Amino acid sequence: MKMIAASIMCADSLHLADELRALEQANVKMLHCDVMDGVFVKNAAMGAYVLQDIKNNTDMLLDIHLATVNPDKFVDLYAAIKPAYMSFHVEASPDVDATINHIRELGIKPSIAISPDTEIEQIYPFLEKVDMVLMMTVNPGFAGQKFQHHVLEKIKKLQKELESHTNKPLIEVDGNIFEETVRLIEPIGADVYVVGTAALFNDKPGSYTEKLAPLREIIQER
Repeated sequence: MKMIAASIMCADSLHLADELRALEQANVKMLHCDVMDGVFVKNAAMGAYVLQDIKNNTDMLLDIHLATVNPDKFVDLYAAIKPAYMSFHVEASPDVDATINHIRELGIKPSIAISPDTEIEQIYPFLEKVDMVLMMTVNPGFAGQKFQHHVLEKIKKLQKELESHTNKPLIEVDGNIFEETVRLIEPIGADVYVVGTAALFNDKPGSYTEKLAPLREIIQER
């Protein structure tokens, strides 16, 4: 599977209904939803009521990224929205296996997230148990940061590690994803590309369909 996911936090919050229609018209299949608690990262974003309203007004899949401490508390809060995926940070959970099981027991596909400066080996023990790995290519918290090129080497290591695994979780990349960085990532291999201000939600001319066209040509979304 190759897919583009739109980071809905970066959309025009005053016109979310219009944004959802525009994304649907651009054939976006999934929305990446950043939940931030102001503790794990120095920002706060995307309350459960907002995401429930989004869920009620679109058929696009939801991919919830918990950039929070105590992720299990937030798993319960956001599970009612019924997202397709829910990510939590390996750096934040006191019991990673328990959090994975908690998410799966609620009928949601578990995903493990890892920040740029965390060693990739920390997630190896959990690769057989998750459906996706969220590789942050910027520090979680704020849009508009520079792409951290050393994460490319981490993706290479992850791909190598997965060669010996029966379970092959999707690899999702998030952070300053646009045509230039997609060209760097695609030869290494990723499955879900989260796009925000750099590629999509900006003042550059063109519809969302037109803005996503160069990325789709590179990744051959399917």
